Amino acid sequence: MLSKKTKYGLKALTYIARKKSKAPVLISEISEKENISKKFLEIILLQLKNTGFLGSKKGKGGGYYLIREPEDITIASLIRILEGPIAMLPCVSLNFYEKCDDCPDEMECSLSKLMIEVRDSTLKVLENTTLADLTSEKNSELI
Repeated sequence: MLSKKTKYGLKALTYIARKKSKAPVLISEISEKENISKKFLEIILLQLKNTGFLGSKKGKGGGYYLIREPEDITIASLIRILEGPIAMLPCVSLNFYEKCDDCPDEMECSLSKLMIEVRDSTLKVLENTTLADLTSEKNSELI
């Protein structure tokens, strides 16, 4: 299950990506239109700025803007930044691998094969879906 942080981050980025102009978007505008707490949104957008997805401009005409094109931002990359591992178990994570404390032999684990299949299926969807895909008309009601 996605955390509210990740859900709101995806909604905010989609809102920014839908804007016709490349002009910075105010936090207060995103907050109001997407029904997200302004304080919480500030934390999320700052994290996305610090990880290279957003830029910001201060002062009049300021706000946040996308650094990369929406077509170049995968949903998997955003989830990893906002949520962490995509895999349901740490022992099958590609980027955040950790050995499970209760598993003496990963090769014999009864859950490992299933969780690898779940991870791979999930990654296939998330790696092949971009921020641009979320902005399309047919997906606008999904977020």
